[in-house]
Order: sequence, then structure tokens, then C-alpha cells
Amino acid sequence: MPDERTAAPDSTAVRVALWRALHVEVDPQPHVLEDEIGLRLAAPDDGWRRRPDMDPHFTSQFRASIVARARFIEDLVAERASQGVAQYVILGAGLDTFAQRRPEIASRLRVFEVDQSGAQVWKRQRLIELGFGIPEWLRLVPVDFEADASWWERLATAGFDAGRPAVVASAGVSMYLTKDAIAAMLRQITALASGSTLAMTFLLPLEFVEPEERPGREASEKGARASGTPFISFFTPPEMLALAREAGFKEVQHVSAATLAQRYFAGRTDGLRPGSEELLVATT
Repeated sequence: MPDERTAAPDSTAVRVALWRALHVEVDPQPHVLEDEIGLRLAAPDDGWRRRPDMDPHFTSQFRASIVARARFIEDLVAERASQGVAQYVILGAGLDTFAQRRPEIASRLRVFEVDQSGAQVWKRQRLIELGFGIPEWLRLVPVDFEADASWWERLATAGFDAGRPAVVASAGVSMYLTKDAIAAMLRQITALASGSTLAMTFLLPLEFVEPEERPGREASEKGARASGTPFISFFTPPEMLALAREAGFKEVQHVSAATLAQRYFAGRTDGLRPGSEELLVATT
């Protein structure tokens, strides 16, 4: 999660942006997601490709998971937009670049990027510096998911209409929040207009992770603790589906990493496959 105390994204948000760029640079086509704008936003030093956490082999599953979840969510947004949904909320937006990469879709929506205030100040400045600007339909909304009980009101103040259907995305956020905070967020989203959709990623408990993936997972947890943003919450698919049902969603669905692999990585000969990050898709 970004650090609200400084006008900058945190290391996790930057890492995600760099992995997305690395997918384009080191993985053969077809690319699951084409995103090099995040790299331009982050503007890392020239040696970023030599960082241990950018090793192409070691990070392949993380890289694949990052681009798979982004592609799935963007496909979902495009589908819902074609059905008339006109609001898209990105919780924990980080260095998301949907608005810059897909203006043909985004400009037909009102896009709300929700994140910590320091990260939002920094991102606004970078978008202006790079010439993208902040179009009228893009709203950067500063909140603190754990401490700021009024995040829902802040979203409304930014122009969000809870009476109209929306797509809400939360990717790479749930592991940093307490289960109480996640449950509260789910309850808020169930108050949206009928036909709204939530897509949220979650991590499996370590004992449910495939043995060959565990060293990488343990290393990522260690890195998160060291950077002051430890992983807090993990769920099995039945636990996550139950939490969503208890919150009041009408329909809930588990989209597994295996499903994402089949949808976006079938036929690849390079072995690139997403790891054990799963998705909840729930509708009001």
C-alpha cells in the first residue's frame, strides 16, 4: 500500500509497474497486457532490470499473475461498459494505467482511482509531467482504507453515484488489510446499485500454495514485512465466497489462477503461467 506520509508510491506499487513492463520486454508475444506507461511513471534508475526482484526467471509467476489479473479486470470493465455501466472504481490504484492505455473505453466512463493521498499527489504530478494530464472523467481520490472510515463519502464527493451501476476493482490490496476492513469494504460495495460488479484478488494460505511456488511466496512475504507492509489476510476460495455472501452480494464466483492460465496463457511454449493469486467476482 502507498505511504500517505510522502508524496510517492510505495515500493510494491512500483514493483508491479515494473513487472508489467518486464512482461513486454522479456516475454515473447503474444503479450497478455501491453503496459510500458507504468514504467514511464515510475521512472526508475537505469539499473532497475538488474534488481534481484526483477530477475526474469525467478519472477515469472509473479509477473504472469500481475498481467493476468489486470487483463481479466480490464476485459470485465470493457464488457460491462458495453452493457451501459458508466462508472469504474479502482481501489488501491497504485500506478494503474488503464485510463492512459485504454482511453477509447475509459473516456466513456467516469474512472475513480482510490489510493493513499501521498501516492495520489505524486501520480497527479507525474501524469501532468508526462503530458497525459488529468481528463475530466478521471478522478484521483485520496483515502486510507484502514484508518479513514469516510472513504465512501470521499468517493461520493469526487462525483461517484452509488445509485448507478459500477465496476469496482481491488487488485493486490486484500493481503494488506485486516479481515474486518475487507468485510467492511465488501458491505459498502453491496450498497451499490443492482448490477454492480466487484473483482477482487486474494491470496491463498501458504499451505494451499503449490509446493514449487512456495519459495517465491515466502520470499515475497519476507520482502513485504521488511518494507513495513506485511501480508495480513489470506483466504481459501470457500472462505472468500462465504465472506462475500455474508456481506450481501447476490452472486459470487471464484476465478482461479488455473482459469486465468487457460484463458490467457494457453498454447504458450515459454512456460509462463500465473501463480496462486485468485479472484473473487461478485455482483449486487
